[in-house]
Amino acid sequence: MTGTARVGAGWMTLFTLAWLAIWTVQLTPVQLLLPLQLDTPEDDWIRGVVSSGLVLGVGGLAGIVAGPLVGAISDRSRSTRGRRRPWALVGVWLAATFLVLTGLADGPWLVGACWVGVSIGVSVASAAFTALIADQLPPSQRGAASSAVGSSQAVGIVLGVGLVVLLGLSVLAGYLLLAAVIAIVGTVTALVLPDPPATASDLPPRTRVRLASLRDRDFAWMLSGRLVANIGNALGTALFLFFLLHGLNQPSAEAQDNLLMLIVVYTVFVVIASVFTGILSDRTGRRRGLTVAATFVQAASGVAIVLVPTFEMTMIAAALMGLGYGAFSTVGLAFATDLLPDEQDHGRDLGIVNVTAALGQLIGPVVGAGLVALVGGFWLVFLMAAVLSVAGGLMTALARQPVPATR
Repeated sequence: MTGTARVGAGWMTLFTLAWLAIWTVQLTPVQLLLPLQLDTPEDDWIRGVVSSGLVLGVGGLAGIVAGPLVGAISDRSRSTRGRRRPWALVGVWLAATFLVLTGLADGPWLVGACWVGVSIGVSVASAAFTALIADQLPPSQRGAASSAVGSSQAVGIVLGVGLVVLLGLSVLAGYLLLAAVIAIVGTVTALVLPDPPATASDLPPRTRVRLASLRDRDFAWMLSGRLVANIGNALGTALFLFFLLHGLNQPSAEAQDNLLMLIVVYTVFVVIASVFTGILSDRTGRRRGLTVAATFVQAASGVAIVLVPTFEMTMIAAALMGLGYGAFSTVGLAFATDLLPDEQDHGRDLGIVNVTAALGQLIGPVVGAGLVALVGGFWLVFLMAAVLSVAGGLMTALARQPVPATR
């Protein structure tokens, strides 16, 4: 197995920059640009919510197919240029191209088709970069690397939404900026991060059971819990702009400014939780308990908004969601890495782990749009976000904590 020695600060810095770019270009459209493109305040605003949910859902479906497929192919790569690097480059440039096309698109059908291309590109790049955790890091550094992934997610939202809102960029200009970010940062980090060619022992045998990892009890429970909790997170966050516009009846300019405030609060607490719990999980090894506890904190955010649907309470809920999801995404990814059943299929299996987040982003907005249409408001969305967060935590608790290997 490659990569048992500890890596230095340079590796972690480049890895963090790669994920910062990935999350910025994936989540800024989800939180701001796509809702602005698809909102229909002059007609029936619920139709805009449904269109946004369907676009995100179709894009997520494409991503969940591309990620594990590319992971499996890269596991078997014998290229002298590395197993992961070529796919990282393909992913970042595919995402950049389709971000430009999404900005130029008009109408839900064309926007949705272009967003599929963005989702595939992001999923391919994510699969390549995630595999580096298992390829090159010892267990004692996986929590720190997962912390970089989790905290970059929150910082990426602030960076993207903040630049668009504070600079007063149009929707098209916002997409062009995101395309430049992923093209430049993604390319540089993919080229500079080490990616040694696979040795004969790293490659899976040509004949093996398909998706055998899903037959591993603990890995399967972890995946199930991760999926359900991610749906809960997507329900609680994907429709925030629509909630401000049509749930709290704020004007568009005010709603965009307040969305940025909510994202900043969310980000601060995601970063705090990601760094603290990532280090704590490395030192204690108790990843399962921390992951389960995080889902209950995430659930509290949905309950808070249901009970007191005001902007002030929404700010408190954003802090709770940040604490819960920051810990869940960080420690949960490290826990998933510890549970990988086969060292020779890291890329494929971590691609499947990434699918749970992508699938959550697929199912969450679609279900959320349906719940809004059902009751004509948002209370049921946040209630279900809380219920699914708790359910995901209870499912994760059924996965047994692996016993550390003795040296």
